[in-house]
Amino acid sequence: MLTAFAQAFRTPDLRKKLLFTLAIIVVYRVGTHVPIPGVNYKAVQQCMDEASANQGLFGLVNMFSGGALLQITIFALGIMPYITASIILQLLTVVIPRLEALKKEGQAGTTKITQYTRYLTVALAILQGTGLVATARSGALFSGCQVANSIVPSQQIFTTITMVICMTAGTAVVMWLGELITDRGIGNGMSILMFISIAATFPGALWAIKKQGTLADGWIEFGTVILVGLVMVALVVFVEQAQRRVPVQYAKRMIGRRSYGGTSTYIPLKVNQAGVIPVIFASSLLYIPALVAQFAGGTSGWKTWIEQNLTKGDHPIYIASYFLLIVFFAFFYVAISFNPEEVADNMKKYGGFIPGIRAGRPTAEYLSYVLNRITWPGSLYLGLIALVPTMALVGFGASQNFPFGGTSILIIVGVGLETVKQIESQLQQRNYEGFLR
Repeated sequence: MLTAFAQAFRTPDLRKKLLFTLAIIVVYRVGTHVPIPGVNYKAVQQCMDEASANQGLFGLVNMFSGGALLQITIFALGIMPYITASIILQLLTVVIPRLEALKKEGQAGTTKITQYTRYLTVALAILQGTGLVATARSGALFSGCQVANSIVPSQQIFTTITMVICMTAGTAVVMWLGELITDRGIGNGMSILMFISIAATFPGALWAIKKQGTLADGWIEFGTVILVGLVMVALVVFVEQAQRRVPVQYAKRMIGRRSYGGTSTYIPLKVNQAGVIPVIFASSLLYIPALVAQFAGGTSGWKTWIEQNLTKGDHPIYIASYFLLIVFFAFFYVAISFNPEEVADNMKKYGGFIPGIRAGRPTAEYLSYVLNRITWPGSLYLGLIALVPTMALVGFGASQNFPFGGTSILIIVGVGLETVKQIESQLQQRNYEGFLR
């Protein structure tokens, strides 16, 4: 692997792409530590040292921003508005015929959908930035901090507008940096920035576990977490690479004196076809009741029930709801992202068929049957991976410091594998040995 990296840096164009990607990453990390106007930075640091963040509402966004959300910097919203906008556009493509037609137009249609995603990203950034400013001003961003109400001392509307504009501009810059990496660097830019944001929180989280440990000054807990993390990475790599290959045979066709077709290929159906999307959907949906209860006044019965059952990560109702929502959204997302009837029609159009299965409707039914069978273990696997922080809460007493679980480990492994494959493919094009011998 080290030899492959050395060969990559010896290739001028590949070295230029790697160095450009590293430079963009440095700019992104610097931006996550630049505070915006109107924030009492000393109060923020004091709250981060003394109190725990309201992870139930903002933990996911804080993870995607690399810890910039709780510091209220110019990149506080990070890549999350773009991720949300991309998911919304992908779902609307199934519902709105105009977007579906654009998707089928090829590169021109994809460019228009990308432009719509940018506009929606800016709109979501304005909405999320306003909510973050209001939450920080009310003192609800940190629990148990005496100076939480002084994080945003000014109550003027001009200060609020300035803060929202700064965070929205920061989100636009993050989106631009990601697209620069995609065009001139290595890998998918948005995925790389997401990878860096999550990986940046790992050292602090691991060291916090060591400081909170009691066995051998915390080194036993630290080593146990590292060991569990390695096992989880191996499990995630195994499942993410697993796929069911449905064989497809194309019949021979005689056109003039030439014979076309007669080739054999396969349709790769991944065990985790939905990726990390179901975990994000389930987390976002469970945040809504807690958010409503937080800003609702009074002490009504429904508010008390939500605060007791749907805001604590170790509560049985929360665990069961989270797990069932992940399973549901796994089937839901697979159903809208993979259309067996469309695949069957395309195969029939080009003379393809699955051996032993008639073309047309029987092929679509067979693909649906196979897809449902492999989605069950994939959805259960997603649910178990997402509940690892809850298990850490029971075992270590601090789930927020446990980095190997949920969306973090899935994104880290997925982006890492894809980036390594891209570097390896470019090395193989130049007759070099890749990472895998």
